[in-house]
Amino acid sequence: MPSGTHRSEVKASLEQVQAFIRDPDRWEPLMPGYIKHEIVSARESVWTFKADLGFTKKAVELKLELEEEADPSRVAFRLTGLSDPVEGSGSFEAAAAGAAASLVGSLDISGKGLMAMMMNSVMKEFVPRAVEQLTAATAAAIEERAAS
Repeated sequence: MPSGTHRSEVKASLEQVQAFIRDPDRWEPLMPGYIKHEIVSARESVWTFKADLGFTKKAVELKLELEEEADPSRVAFRLTGLSDPVEGSGSFEAAAAGAAASLVGSLDISGKGLMAMMMNSVMKEFVPRAVEQLTAATAAAIEERAAS
């Protein structure tokens, strides 16, 4: 399963990071290649972005379902492909780091069906790059919000 994890330091309080990551409406637009997202319910949205797969760019549509979380420092979600046979999961985790905070983003996505092997081969480079860019952009957006 193609996966990636990235950690960013955030010049903001733990509470500011927690508040930001608990609302997917704030971080979904930060996905590399973002096209749009639609909030379906408090726990579900549809995320559309253009994935740069090296040899081609493709619009991808995923259903994002938030998982129940008791810990305000962690947001986990399941992903189901609407445009392609893929599924996966992801999360953001925040932790105090002195006067600032750290943010760890992770993403696992795998292809399903007849094209799974080819899709996974292509996504093994895309997923780590995407989670690095998404986590860094989320950290920057949190810092910008904290400074204002």
